[in-house]
Amino acid sequence: MSIGPVLILGARSDIALATAHSYAELGHPIQLAARKSETLQTAKEDLEIRYQVQVTLHDFDVLDLENQAEFIDALPELPEIAVCAVGVLGDQDSDEQDHLAAVQVMRANYEGPASILALLANRFEQRGSGTLVGISSVAGERGRATNYIYGSAKAGFTAFLSGLRNRLANTGVHVVTVLPGFVDTKMTENLDLPNKLTAQPSEVGEAIVRATRKHKNVIYVKPIWALVMTVIRYIPEPLFKKMRI
Repeated sequence: MSIGPVLILGARSDIALATAHSYAELGHPIQLAARKSETLQTAKEDLEIRYQVQVTLHDFDVLDLENQAEFIDALPELPEIAVCAVGVLGDQDSDEQDHLAAVQVMRANYEGPASILALLANRFEQRGSGTLVGISSVAGERGRATNYIYGSAKAGFTAFLSGLRNRLANTGVHVVTVLPGFVDTKMTENLDLPNKLTAQPSEVGEAIVRATRKHKNVIYVKPIWALVMTVIRYIPEPLFKKMRI
């Protein structure tokens, strides 16, 4: 794998920053993209000092669809790897009662990420190389009462990544779908997560690097999630409707 720049979209999240560290450790220049990117100055300096790599900051709003192409054009260099770590969990109970809030959750988890990766896919295809990484969720594998708004958007994103991977299969561009399961981050700090099913952000970053280096297609950060979701997918619907998981 060449030591080209890595673009991290949604760079403020714990998973995004952990992924940046994993790539920077290998010598990759890092492009950190997020809203109010100037607030990532400390993270930029830490990466530069720790790994002696170039790090640049870029303003990026995933829902500003009209300016996504301009955002890519303004990058100092087209990245070799782009990681979309954008995501908003939302609040299922309140979002059920506020359809506009629900729409924002769906747009932030599907529409915006799919749009920016579609644009990057076209640029990568023209060049004939590159890797696109989309961080989706096991929540998208079956709609559940406790998180179906977030889960439905992630289901769409997972399907998008699958189709994009199929389309680009013979172009030199690879697409990786990442299904982290529970991760111990600021976004989940108010949730009671089971230890055996919960990954640390550093584990996610390391898993993403391995997946891009080994040309993996779909990865579960903790392999046990493959079994868990297989069981959940095959619960008969009459029984499933009586459950709240």
